[in-house]
Amino acid sequence: MAKQKTGRRQAEGRVLKANNVQTRVIAIEKRVPHPLYGRVIRRTAKFVAHDEKEESQVGDLVRIEECRPMSKTKRWRLVEILERQDIQDQA
Repeated sequence: MAKQKTGRRQAEGRVLKANNVQTRVIAIEKRVPHPLYGRVIRRTAKFVAHDEKEESQVGDLVRIEECRPMSKTKRWRLVEILERQDIQDQA
């Protein structure tokens, strides 16, 4: 019986780069209020994720999950594609 992995962080974001083999750069955006002025500002973090099947493309909305280190910068893996980016939308 396989054990269920628990305690792994998950996040949703857009694919920024899909140039390398099985590697994707994902941008996670969160909105936080400015500490002094209260205006909502966007904070963006970039994560390098492993895409085993190479099925995601630039612009796709994906879910990633924390995993063991696969390389110097790759500590996340792609779980699923939530929304595909149409080819016509990019042009």
